[in-house]
Amino acid sequence: MTEPTPLSTESQVAARLAREAGAVLLAHLRAGLRVEHKTGADDPVTEADREASALIMAGLRAAFPDDGRLSEEEVDDPIRLSRERVWIVDPIDGTQEYTSGSPDYCVSIGLCVGGQPVLGVVYVPATDELFSGVVGQGVTKNGQPASFRTGADYILSVSDTEHRRELNRHDLPGMVPSGSIALKLARLAAGEADVTFTMSPRSEWDIAAGHALVRASGGDLRRRDGRAVVYNAPRPHIEQGLIGGRPEAMAWLEGELAARGLPTAHLGLTPADPAWRVLSETDQQELAGHPAVNVRHAGNHWLALLVLDPATRQVQRAEGDAFHLERLTRDVTRALGPLTRP
Repeated sequence: MTEPTPLSTESQVAARLAREAGAVLLAHLRAGLRVEHKTGADDPVTEADREASALIMAGLRAAFPDDGRLSEEEVDDPIRLSRERVWIVDPIDGTQEYTSGSPDYCVSIGLCVGGQPVLGVVYVPATDELFSGVVGQGVTKNGQPASFRTGADYILSVSDTEHRRELNRHDLPGMVPSGSIALKLARLAAGEADVTFTMSPRSEWDIAAGHALVRASGGDLRRRDGRAVVYNAPRPHIEQGLIGGRPEAMAWLEGELAARGLPTAHLGLTPADPAWRVLSETDQQELAGHPAVNVRHAGNHWLALLVLDPATRQVQRAEGDAFHLERLTRDVTRALGPLTRP
């Protein structure tokens, strides 16, 4: 009799719940959607998000009652911070695509242990594709083994929003725009693209499952400044852009990004962050210890600076190039909520 592999029960449960949640999403599409917005037009939410989240969280709670759980659509339970194992869920990654009729959305369920993503399941209801993987055991797509592509003709999967607003101005080779970042990472892990990056920050639920899949194929996902992504943080948001994929493709892309000076945001900047050096000495002295410093930067200089009152979200300083300041303001608003002006 074949012995079960580590996390096989967890993989089976996550896959079942992802498919059940996907059925909920398709049922809501057939019935018609009522779309609301959290922080703006780029941040929609529907009753389908909430229903799918409730289904997944209830299923995980029943199967693994001692584990922590975090979902984009649930009130955060701080007990997760005391748990070694934490499930991180996005019931719809790509809600904007879901509400607009695009098939480019997915259900994303990841398991992190000790802050590291170890298991990922990504399900695409519109095309009935199920990506599943465990670090050390590889990746499957619809039950068949899958792995990274080979060769140096890199396919660069990028955000369709970032491409429409900014990346179309640049000559990065191999760009293919798409919506959901969880699905991007799943397709990377299965050999359908090679590498991805973002200029804007993401949240843990956006990337946990996809990150696990990329790791299971032998790659990684990290912050644009080179530091690792660690999960189950008190505030579950990655404060800056990301880069991930095949190791050799990541090395190639980092060179391309540096050569073109393509920016990234960094929210909640502190003196411990590498990007702190983009500030002038005067600003470093003035802003050291300030909890709400946000920059958009490229190379060794900042393009936009936004400093807030942390209690009221009132803008205290807003400086820099108008285009980059608008992009930074969008990022900060999506992370924190609407800002106020003095």
